[in-house]
Amino acid sequence: MRLNDCHNVADFRQLAKSRLPSPIFNYIDGAADDERTKGRNSAAFDDCDLVPNVLAGVSDIDTKVRVMGKEIAMPLMLSPTALQRLFHWQGERAVAAVAQQFNTWFGISSLATVSIEEVGERIKTPKLFQLYIHKDKGLNASMIERCKAAKFDAIALTVDTIVSGNRERCLRSGFTSPPRFTPASVLSYAIHPSWALNYMFREKFSLPNLQTHVDAGTNVAVSVAEYFNTMLDTSMDWKMAEKVRSDWGGEFCLKGIMSVDDAKRAVDIGATAIMVSNHGGRQLDGSRSPFDQISEIADAVGGKIDIICDGGVQRGSHVLKALAAGATACSGGRLYLYALAAAGQPGVERIVGKLRDEIDRDMRLMGVKSVAQLNRSMLRYR
Repeated sequence: MRLNDCHNVADFRQLAKSRLPSPIFNYIDGAADDERTKGRNSAAFDDCDLVPNVLAGVSDIDTKVRVMGKEIAMPLMLSPTALQRLFHWQGERAVAAVAQQFNTWFGISSLATVSIEEVGERIKTPKLFQLYIHKDKGLNASMIERCKAAKFDAIALTVDTIVSGNRERCLRSGFTSPPRFTPASVLSYAIHPSWALNYMFREKFSLPNLQTHVDAGTNVAVSVAEYFNTMLDTSMDWKMAEKVRSDWGGEFCLKGIMSVDDAKRAVDIGATAIMVSNHGGRQLDGSRSPFDQISEIADAVGGKIDIICDGGVQRGSHVLKALAAGATACSGGRLYLYALAAAGQPGVERIVGKLRDEIDRDMRLMGVKSVAQLNRSMLRYR
């Protein structure tokens, strides 16, 4: 399979699987426990049908939306994800360039492989920093101040990862960051020489937003579970979230909200957005899908806070369903990570372009001229 043979997220997943060592691929592809929630995240969209209108005169349509105070060209954002240079040597730089090309939000993780400062210099379109609250309070404060200096547009506090989910694929493969080459895994790396050569001979792998305070993950190989379980602050609560919002002082998102009560509290503490998300099914297996929760959350807080449906999005029609249910926009991680791993920046350009075209085409087929015209009268649940 070649780049030009990839027409959707599933195609890019197949190509990524052929090009990555299995521990790396399974880190992207895997989820918690039995991976039921990961599957449900996309399957939930299949339980809902669109009801189109016709003869609507859709020669001109408007796909723009306003999220966290910024107008973007389409209602699909690129979620922050960790460790991107493990998947392709271009890493976050490739994804950032594509987000800027398509004029949409781009996010980096605390565990990004490029610095806050570099992203601030490179990207003029809206940029988001995903903050993990560490036990090291100096590290938390440092990341917030660096985001201010680099003129980031928003911070998303991750609230669903106080401990690591049980990611059994990673346990079986022995995945660590940086990769630890063991007798069990070395063959998988050896039979993917392009990946191995790029990893060994290009820019050294690092986590520049953490290494000012901790060695783990940059100079010391650790599993993601070990990192989360030893480094993150399990005492994080609403008071702490409110303090982060106050310290930051700008557009503030809570990433990992799933319940109506928590959505209401997000409004109460002054958050400007929530990502309705279960971390791609990587934390609590058996939890609801984000799409399943959008309607009731929108009924409770719609109009008071931006609602981002994060997870399971693989088609333009998925985006339209979420917007009709009450979301402000959608976001996703695996949808571009497979493409990044498969083909670097050209892969990310192709999949984001495909999804943008699907949104455009499906809006015309739905008989709507703007995102604002999508509503629940156009949805039927099975």
